[in-house]
Amino acid sequence: MKKWLRSLTVTAAAVVALSACGAADDQAETGDGAPADEPGEAVEAEDFTVAMVTDVGGIDDKSFNQSAWEGLTEFGQDMGLEEGTGYRYLQSGDMADFEPNLRNLVREDVDLAWGIGFLMEDAIRTIAEQAEDAQLAIVDSVVTDAEGQTIPNIANVTFSEHEGSFLVGVAAGLQTEGNKVGFIGGVEGALIKKFENGFKAGVKAVNPDAEIEVQYAESFNDEQRGAQIANTMYSQGVDIIYQAAGGTGNGVFTEAINRARNGESVWVIGVDRDQHEEGEYGDDGQSVTLTSMVKRVDRAVYLVSERTMAGDFPGGEILEYGLEDEAVGIAPTTDNMSEEALEAVVDFLNQIQAGDISVPQTDEEYEEYLSSL
Repeated sequence: MKKWLRSLTVTAAAVVALSACGAADDQAETGDGAPADEPGEAVEAEDFTVAMVTDVGGIDDKSFNQSAWEGLTEFGQDMGLEEGTGYRYLQSGDMADFEPNLRNLVREDVDLAWGIGFLMEDAIRTIAEQAEDAQLAIVDSVVTDAEGQTIPNIANVTFSEHEGSFLVGVAAGLQTEGNKVGFIGGVEGALIKKFENGFKAGVKAVNPDAEIEVQYAESFNDEQRGAQIANTMYSQGVDIIYQAAGGTGNGVFTEAINRARNGESVWVIGVDRDQHEEGEYGDDGQSVTLTSMVKRVDRAVYLVSERTMAGDFPGGEILEYGLEDEAVGIAPTTDNMSEEALEAVVDFLNQIQAGDISVPQTDEEYEEYLSSL
């Protein structure tokens, strides 16, 4: 890997600074503008317990939930905790499992209970209000009360997914051969819209004439649906698909691999983790993964768990991790990216960090962005 690309590679050492992002220690505030609670008492590692509840994608979705579990596992192992007692997860078969799974963890008096995914917002709010002494954390959502204020016993972990999505959009815009790319989302909502609009903006920044097809599966756990949508898009001339769909995205890889084996030149852009391996086929390590937009859910889970064990639970805080923290970006595996695309990604990354580009998150912001090109 070239030296100038190392700034995009998200490593454990590089994201140690994440613990300070979002809200500085002396500036952290709760949603009502009051100073955050003083740090509590630290818990000895051997006595600390932490657990997570998966969303419907499951622990082995090769994406979001898996990344969170990898972070929790790394934390548990580093702290000498025993899996199953010191750290563990509860699987959710459907959304109806969210609340009882979280309630079970609170009843077991775990020191920190994680809800993985914005779909868990209502469930975690209910549990937080019923058990005010519980320490809860959620990924990809900001949970508020009826007055719109953050809740003191919930830590809110968010990411600047639109910025990382812009970078992979740049890659797609420069490497499409048919001048037509696609985006497949899981459940449509404010979060996945950040992925969609950031991606579209990146494509248009380098290829204003490119066509962009968008479709939502309305599920994060329907691999067959993902394959069906990908089949339609590829059949209509799309040659690169960015999927932000959890387990549904696995079907996009399946469809792309089947087509690649038949000699078609199609690509997938992975999400959350480096998904190069998910795109591999054949005996020589070929992969249909062009690149991936990585989001360090694993490190966020690790660092917030570490803070909590040290007596510094960030309840009521909104922690946002972005490009400046190397918490989002392109994956370290760049074998299938052209030199032109790599150089362009670095250039645009620098422009975003310098404040020269404001990456859109919503449909309205995207339309404003297009009018400025």
